[in-house]
Amino acid sequence: MDYTYAIIDSDATSNLQLQHYLEDYGDFTCAALAQNSVEGTNVILKYSPDIVFINLNDTASESFHMVMELHQYMNQLPLIIGISKSKEHAYDAIKNGFFDYWILPYNEFDIRKSLLRLKKQMPAKMEPQTLCLKSYRDFQYINTDDILYLQADNNSTEFVMKDGTINNAYKTLKTFENQLPKNFVRIHQSFIVNTNFISRISYGKSYCTLKHNKKQLPFSKSYRENIDILKKLLSKNTISALN
Repeated sequence: MDYTYAIIDSDATSNLQLQHYLEDYGDFTCAALAQNSVEGTNVILKYSPDIVFINLNDTASESFHMVMELHQYMNQLPLIIGISKSKEHAYDAIKNGFFDYWILPYNEFDIRKSLLRLKKQMPAKMEPQTLCLKSYRDFQYINTDDILYLQADNNSTEFVMKDGTINNAYKTLKTFENQLPKNFVRIHQSFIVNTNFISRISYGKSYCTLKHNKKQLPFSKSYRENIDILKKLLSKNTISALN
């Protein structure tokens, strides 16, 4: 299981340093970056990350207000870790339910203990591998590992399988967007793709190629952030040979 996280920090150098530390521990994928609490609220509601890191140095009061506001929109908040150059805001962080509080400069031992405690509190969950497509009194069960991609067809959805067959569901693509395992990503108004089958991402031509049948699926500008996250996930365990 990959844990997704967001960083709310106006300091680009600090952002990069934190991402570098988290890469060393594996299982952590950056979902979004935000400069301030307004942007932070937006990315948290949009991406629902598992963890949020907030730099409290200059914007502590705004950040605590943001956390209180999030309770109005979310049943369960992500785990929040505060970051600061001093212990000045530690008490307020605890009052606001922060999971942990890190003192800058980063201490590798403290980070390791915190992340191990985090993994213990949020153990990996097995995602359902079977999807049931219901149509009146007909129930069709398909293995999500066999789905190449989903394509919108007016108010219905086509499930294109790796054996070439197509299963139809009389529901919109949006219905399935949050029901499928995390390896399914929306890349276009008309497509959700199983990322396990992607062999190529072409930013120049705006398409993804599937390794199973060389099918090319377009991605749109409105889902560019999803493509960027997808590229990070696919690149994490690969050997890079950049020109």
